[in-house]
Amino acid sequence: MRRRRGPVGPGQLVGLLVALALAVSGCVRMPESGPVVETKSGGAVNEQPGISIDPRPPQAGASAPDIVKGFLDAMTATPIQTNVAKQFLAKDAQASWNPERRTITYSDASPPRAGHGSSVAVTLSGAHQLDSRGAWRGPLPRSEQVLRFPMTKENGEERIAVAPNALIVPETWFEQRFREVSLYFFDPTAQILVPEPVFVPLGDQLPTALVEGLLRGPPPSLARVSRSFIPPGLDYGVSVTVSGNGVADIALKGDVGPQTTQAMQLMLAQFTWTLRQEPSIQAVRISIGGQQIQLPGGVTEVSVDQGAAFDPTGAQSSSLLYGLRRGLLSSGPSGELDPVAGPLGAERFGVRSVGVNLDATQVAAVTDDGRVVLTAPVRGPASDVRQVMTGATDVLRPAWDFADRLWLVDRAPGGARVSYVEDGHPTSVTVPRVTGTSVRGFLVSRDGSRFVAVVHHPAGDALMVSRIRHDDQGAVLGASSAQRISWEGGGRLRIRDIGWHTPTTIAALHVLTGDLSQVRTIAVDGSPPGLDSLSTTLQGRVLSLAASPVASESLYAVTRSSLIDLSSPERGIAPLDPGVTSLGYVG
Repeated sequence: MRRRRGPVGPGQLVGLLVALALAVSGCVRMPESGPVVETKSGGAVNEQPGISIDPRPPQAGASAPDIVKGFLDAMTATPIQTNVAKQFLAKDAQASWNPERRTITYSDASPPRAGHGSSVAVTLSGAHQLDSRGAWRGPLPRSEQVLRFPMTKENGEERIAVAPNALIVPETWFEQRFREVSLYFFDPTAQILVPEPVFVPLGDQLPTALVEGLLRGPPPSLARVSRSFIPPGLDYGVSVTVSGNGVADIALKGDVGPQTTQAMQLMLAQFTWTLRQEPSIQAVRISIGGQQIQLPGGVTEVSVDQGAAFDPTGAQSSSLLYGLRRGLLSSGPSGELDPVAGPLGAERFGVRSVGVNLDATQVAAVTDDGRVVLTAPVRGPASDVRQVMTGATDVLRPAWDFADRLWLVDRAPGGARVSYVEDGHPTSVTVPRVTGTSVRGFLVSRDGSRFVAVVHHPAGDALMVSRIRHDDQGAVLGASSAQRISWEGGGRLRIRDIGWHTPTTIAALHVLTGDLSQVRTIAVDGSPPGLDSLSTTLQGRVLSLAASPVASESLYAVTRSSLIDLSSPERGIAPLDPGVTSLGYVG
């Protein structure tokens, strides 16, 4: 049976916004801002790193190439602003230029050179792009890597007549001033938060950028994947200030009309989970149209620790490791595994891999020949062991999501077949660019929104990610075409195992030689590794990874007789019974 959890847990934002039938009014504007934002925040957030950069405006008598160079240089202003860059444009171009539509980063740029007619060209190398929300969109198409600037004369001075609608900056400048964070929305059933990675400016601009990102909501491409409970009609002109004791004041404008207590609870969970990524913020205080929201008892501050019932890693997830020890389902911390009290812990059913659901009540097991999938209680009677798939070819290790939906991939003769099991019945799902291919491993995010697969090609392996669509009752509607996640570095990729490292990053085990492996963390959006990313080389044969998206749970490299704790700088090693296989966390 599939369990359904209501969106409100005991003590989790219950009754937070009593009597909130607010009918506030204000100015409503269409979305206009992207990664470039005008700061309206202040207080105790970290200052933007680096020195202040005050670009020079256009100089009298400057040549057309010099004007283009000055325009590109002006976009590196710090604090981030484009007022000086606009001065290099003709008046008509100033009115139409919108650098907030996207961001282009580049590793190198050629000197501006005069082209045909009255135009100037610049060629970018190593260029990537982000959309208006700050979401990473990968390499800039080759056809757009040469920027062309038509020029014109105004008052006898060269000016740019048409400019690309983008912030165009060196990647080193971008890396120093932007940080990848997540905007938290909900799954279509409003039971669990779904993180969507974006890049936002550091320093005073960060809290405002986070709030504006939430108000913008998920893009249309994520319809049926994630949804927002922040009411439409709120003004983008938000003002976020952070007090010395870590309270973020969020002043919203607009007419949202009456809101149910439940909807406001969900809205608050989005704000607290998103703003908690700024360490200086300890609580939030929200006003709409100048009217401050009060909680029962007159409380106006909501801790960023609230909303645990909607944790994207699963509110009641087990923190233990589970695996097969000499054929019996066993669990425990680190390498201390003991057989569970259920049927698979008491009797050998001839299984080779297992996957345990998030609250560790059910286990799915694949038989030694890969043709049959069983489900059983982790602790319970043997009479509850059931076959949920038979006649398969070669089923990979199973995965579970928060709704107790079991995901399976069968490596059939015609290529991979993806399915999920609900109420004991398997249903096929087509995942474009994964279904029908040679799949070596897969993951499903605990929030049920992402499907990741290792697809084998003659030239090597590829990491592919797809988004899973559901209706508001939780029924699976389909999956998007899988996109390849970029992997930095050359050579043939041989991925032996993958696991979730955070809700938006994957740990991958890459085999370099027979006794040399690399473990690397990779963002699901394919963006470059951040300061907190992991890349380490291990000597000896590493068999698999035991990985969890929960920050407090260690990432282990599993060898035949030990666990290597990759989350610890000391790389602690714990002994492991050589008879342990299929070791991992829940999910």
